[in-house]
Amino acid sequence: MRAQRRMWTTAAVTTAAVAGVLVFQGVTGTSGPDRDGRAADAKSAPVKPDVHRTALKTSPDGDSASLARRDTEPFSLLGVTWTDPAARVTGSVEARTRSAATGDWTGWLPLDTEIDGRTETGRSGVRGTTEPRWVGPSDGVEVRVLAGNGARAGLPEGLRLDTVDPGGDTTPLAAEPAAFSVEETPSEEPTPGEEPPVTPPSEEPVEEPTDEPSPTPTTETPAPPSPTPSTEPPTPSPSPTTPTTSPSPTLPPAPPSTVPQPPIVSRAAWKADESLSTEAPDYLDQVKAVFVHHTAQTNAYSCADSAAIVRGLHTYHVKSNGWKDLGYNFIVDKCGTVFEGRKGGVDRPVMGAHTYGFNRDTTGIAVIGMYTDTKAATAATTSVARVAAWKLGQYKADPGGSVQLTARANGNNMDHKQFVAGSQYAFPRISGHRDGFATECPGLSLYGQLPAIRSLAAGPVTGLTIASVTGANASGSTYYTRSKITVGWKATTPSAFVKGYELLVDGKPVATVKGNVTSAPATLVAGKHSVQVRATHQSGKTSLSPVATVVADTAPPVFSTKPALTLRTGTVNSTAVPLTLKWKATDAASLKEVRLTAPVAKTYGPTTVSASHTAKPATATAWKMTAYDRAGNTAAASVTGTPVILQESAATKSGKWTTKSSGSYLGGRSYSSSTKGASLTWTFTGRSASWVVSRAATSGQAYVYVDGKKAATVDLKSSTTKYRQAIWTKSWSSSAKHTVKIVVVGTTGRPALTTDGLVYLK
Repeated sequence: MRAQRRMWTTAAVTTAAVAGVLVFQGVTGTSGPDRDGRAADAKSAPVKPDVHRTALKTSPDGDSASLARRDTEPFSLLGVTWTDPAARVTGSVEARTRSAATGDWTGWLPLDTEIDGRTETGRSGVRGTTEPRWVGPSDGVEVRVLAGNGARAGLPEGLRLDTVDPGGDTTPLAAEPAAFSVEETPSEEPTPGEEPPVTPPSEEPVEEPTDEPSPTPTTETPAPPSPTPSTEPPTPSPSPTTPTTSPSPTLPPAPPSTVPQPPIVSRAAWKADESLSTEAPDYLDQVKAVFVHHTAQTNAYSCADSAAIVRGLHTYHVKSNGWKDLGYNFIVDKCGTVFEGRKGGVDRPVMGAHTYGFNRDTTGIAVIGMYTDTKAATAATTSVARVAAWKLGQYKADPGGSVQLTARANGNNMDHKQFVAGSQYAFPRISGHRDGFATECPGLSLYGQLPAIRSLAAGPVTGLTIASVTGANASGSTYYTRSKITVGWKATTPSAFVKGYELLVDGKPVATVKGNVTSAPATLVAGKHSVQVRATHQSGKTSLSPVATVVADTAPPVFSTKPALTLRTGTVNSTAVPLTLKWKATDAASLKEVRLTAPVAKTYGPTTVSASHTAKPATATAWKMTAYDRAGNTAAASVTGTPVILQESAATKSGKWTTKSSGSYLGGRSYSSSTKGASLTWTFTGRSASWVVSRAATSGQAYVYVDGKKAATVDLKSSTTKYRQAIWTKSWSSSAKHTVKIVVVGTTGRPALTTDGLVYLK
């Protein structure tokens, strides 16, 4: 059956913990509510759990055992135990339960058997056990146990079902498949060696049932807690109800950590029944490593039930396993809430029962859930990293490093590495349960997240980049500003691990902020600057963002060529004369754009130096422009021009010209001539001129003279007929008096010219 084992949850967990993201009422941190003189209120009073035990019926051949379907007292957590903690069920243990809310039965739910009941050493009455499973409020159960194929000894003796009602209100689990299971192949093999006892604790009177020949249920209700929770402030020593960090009269002060303590829900806040755990805790010399586990075998729980799950684990570990207290030092739920586990002070090196052979010098952190195929939530892994960093920081240990641990029992791990009691072995400071024991715990997926957890805990801050530079304009990878900016940044490392950020300009700090702040202002002097952000991890390690280049520029752009107007070719009418607007703007740093604001609004790129427009004739029009650099500095310039139309009748005629009338001509009339040498001359004062004609397939050619000199030969021929065409233009740098004369060439076969007049710009 080993090939068919299913890994559902690992009870003995030995690995680093993560910082809390969500916090319950009653959470305690470095200065928790129980340490400032205020006593826990009635809402934090202990809750009395109930434990119900029912013997399983073993088959005559000893290869199977069962408990027939039956009604039960209310419960939310269950597990199967047996007499000999060194014995194993090499086959399968499965249960199905009935929902108290709906009356529906689940499919068969596997219970993980790959844990070692001897994890809590030096005790009598310890039992072998499956990992407990949280099933939510239930009132019916059925169990079946099968020995593995080839198992020589059959099933262990004293098989019984333990159901736990953790007390308080709990909610049904979210829907899971009827036969929900995750196929795994763990090989959690206990070895004959036993972990040597350390300062043997006094025996806890555990009520063990005698031989149970028949499946008759019995009920156990723990006695009232003694003493009753007091309303007085807690004493300085570690108490069963408060995770105090104050020194005890018999213990040296708890060592300070190099990193802050995350918020932790105290045992009083999760309403632990301290009458279950009357023995004093055992203390280690130090914490060298953290083992990470998963527990409770389901991800379908509500975080509102996390405290109840912790109470259920506490009760099961004590009353079913026979341990002195909850095995884990810390428990983390999927929402990131951290719960105090074994009593003795969260800031003390309390010896837990979580990793067989390696409980000494380590702390165990268990994440509630099943993480064989499903990754743990970011909130949970963040909290694990925070707790691990804090505990290891008390002993100046690098969470990203490794350490030698001494095996206290013979055994092997999931990778078949053999351990010999008394020998030392290298472990990552933050390890998975499977690194120290043959188990799938903490699940393959969560185990794969351990490198990221180590990175969070050890630092440095990762993924640090500048996200924005407010008060500046970006062009490619460079920002431009006048002077004042606000730099924003982001990092993939949660802020809980960041001690602080520094804003650097040219390598020197100009602003320092806390780790939960992601922006800072700076005032830059004119010039080019390198801007970076430096993050300091809580470990003290630093990291730098990539450089952002920021240019501070207070000088405005310059119109090296002032705006100017010239007439251009195109169609002329009584409301629009085609013209060209020209300019050139430059900037010492970087020109962004040039905007035309009047008579129309247009925006041009930094390399554009001209644009085609039209203007109303006989009207003075101001063309206003503003140049912008990337820092936001501006410069303005303008030019004013008036297009004037000179009709053909305004010209001085020479030779024979005929007047034509048509609505297609400017003013409704034009001159036409086919006589070679006939001419028209216009005189004007302006800085640009254009000759306006009609064009057709039979149109001829003309000579153009400017101020008495021949300037061009113009051919009016066109495949299509066109009217009011500005066909030739001439411009000067300034306004002056000029003459333009056109002469008929008398082209053979097409001597005729037709003209509407001349346009000039003043």
